[in-house]
Amino acid sequence: MIGFKKVPTKAISIIFFISILLILLLYTDLETYDALPVEEIEISEDIQEQLPEMPTYMMHEVQDGENLSIIFEEFKVPLNTAYKIFRLDSQNLLSKIKPGDEMRFSYLEDKITSIEIMKDKINSLLININNDISIQKIEKNVELITSFKSGTIKSSFYQSALESDIPDSVIMDFAYIFGWDIDFVFDIREGDAFYVIYDTPYSNGEKVKNGDIVIAKFINDDKTYFANRFFTRPGKKEYFDDLGDNMQKAFLRAPLDFAYISSHFNPNRMHPVLHKIRAHNGVDYAAKRGSPVRTTGDGTISYLGQRGGCGKEIVIKHSNEYSTRYCHLEKFQKNIKKGSKVEQADVIGFVGSTGLATGPHLHYEFKVGNKHTDPVKVKLPSAEPISQNLKTSFDTLVSENKLLLKEFTKLLPNENE
Repeated sequence: MIGFKKVPTKAISIIFFISILLILLLYTDLETYDALPVEEIEISEDIQEQLPEMPTYMMHEVQDGENLSIIFEEFKVPLNTAYKIFRLDSQNLLSKIKPGDEMRFSYLEDKITSIEIMKDKINSLLININNDISIQKIEKNVELITSFKSGTIKSSFYQSALESDIPDSVIMDFAYIFGWDIDFVFDIREGDAFYVIYDTPYSNGEKVKNGDIVIAKFINDDKTYFANRFFTRPGKKEYFDDLGDNMQKAFLRAPLDFAYISSHFNPNRMHPVLHKIRAHNGVDYAAKRGSPVRTTGDGTISYLGQRGGCGKEIVIKHSNEYSTRYCHLEKFQKNIKKGSKVEQADVIGFVGSTGLATGPHLHYEFKVGNKHTDPVKVKLPSAEPISQNLKTSFDTLVSENKLLLKEFTKLLPNENE
């Protein structure tokens, strides 16, 4: 028979107390471990205090009546800094600020570091404000992208051009260039074709201006018209046909874009409101209320106001005894008055129905001396043709344009059949 030794009670008690002690020590360590995040928070606060100052900026669009002194005060430019900037502007660059210019004020915390005045998407003025103040002109790099578009008219030129993915501004320029010879509502035929090459300037991937037509071709009722861009002097752009005759006439054929004639020139017309025979000494163009009305030629406003059945009207005196009249206007263009000089295609007012009018339209008259003439049929005087000293350069340009147009046209599917 196997016997067991009896475990002493004293030994058991010692082991028990040692176990309790170990548990207490372990618990104390855990509490110490949990306290560590408090030390981490204190460390993170130390790191946060060491972060650099953050740059910020504020934008402002110049409003009518504002000047730089007012704007600088609003954006907390120190008075002594503003004084230094104005004193440094020896070329008076800052005096050319105008409504619509955008300004960017850059700061480092509360301290202003620079001011940029953006004149357009290409040009700006940069004022650096550090220990020394400097003013410099900034001009972004511009890349010209050449595009070719073409199409055939199904219903209207405007709609067909949009379907050919031609920008709206290029469509309007196309109609303007050919507008002295072609009425783009009255003369258009189904099957007429158009071709256009235009350059669009881009800077940093962003379009900075509308596309500018280089060469345009229009086939209207089996007759072909060409228009070539040519710079007669730096910054002076004109369009000429292949022979060097100016596409521009002394007058536009019509004072509205894409309007239609609702009433022709007729000395024996029955008046729609008075219901009696009264000579219709002009042409009525039906258009939406508010459509812009353009002066058809250079001249001086000899009358601006409201009178009789014409309602709100403008009369313009041109050279060589020509004058034009625009009636039933809704309102006049701002900043024009009697005696104002206007240039061809300037907007002078907006279509309305003032005076004796059954609906919104423009009544347009064309006079030679004291004689009323049909604006649609009158032979318009031309502008100056290409000068002889530029003829050789122009002929070279026409040859290059024709070759460029031919190469682009080869890419059209129906041209290769």
